[in-house]
Amino acid sequence: MSRYIQNFLKFRPLLSELVSRDIKIKYRRSVLGVLWTLLNPLLMMIILSVVFSNLFKFDVENFPLYLLSGQIVFNFYSESTSSAMSAITGNAALIKKVYVPKYLFVISRVFSSFINLMASFTALLLVMMAMRSELHWTVMLSPIPLMLLVLFSLGVGMILSAVTVKFRDIMHLYSVFLTALTYLTPVIYPMSILPGWLYKIVMLNPLTNILMMFRDVMINNMVFSIGQLIVAVVETVVFLIIGFYVFYRNQDQFILNI
Repeated sequence: MSRYIQNFLKFRPLLSELVSRDIKIKYRRSVLGVLWTLLNPLLMMIILSVVFSNLFKFDVENFPLYLLSGQIVFNFYSESTSSAMSAITGNAALIKKVYVPKYLFVISRVFSSFINLMASFTALLLVMMAMRSELHWTVMLSPIPLMLLVLFSLGVGMILSAVTVKFRDIMHLYSVFLTALTYLTPVIYPMSILPGWLYKIVMLNPLTNILMMFRDVMINNMVFSIGQLIVAVVETVVFLIIGFYVFYRNQDQFILNI
């Protein structure tokens, strides 16, 4: 374990360069640049609020905040895992030339998405202040569900990046999966409208629990339960272990398939 930590610290400057490169590439030739990380969730919130506010107005208080908080969590998961999926194949030229710990490419994709997550989180705080919503002390607990979200996404990203090297069809299948996952995550709708059988299915989605924890501390002025935290930690650790296991079992074969 100490060898892996020393290796990571040795290549940490490279990780910083990879993250910086990913962000520059994403906003290259963009007039507003990184500012889009603030504007994009705000514009989507306005559009979706207009469309769905009347439908759910009796079930959700402060629907724009409810919607924006859901977007922040799901958009990060979608962006980070989708970009991590092509982390190895997208850096094939560099991997073939020099030795670099291959997991750094996956981590850099997730970290670059994390910077966007922080910008979106800032947008949520600005909207809360603009709407004069109470910023309770529970907001200070928000790093807990957000960190679990990042680590969970990293675990999924490790699995996807390793599998995609050999099976490129995963890239197309995953976009379909994300579409289905959008409806199985309470981003737009409240859980209270779901029938019992569908409620149980949605609760099986690890993102649901993390999102509920995030909403509790941000807009419901509540502290998430110990049970919620334990479930989220267990799910995150399981996916991290599986992710790194799958990645390390397959990384020696990457050079043969990229």
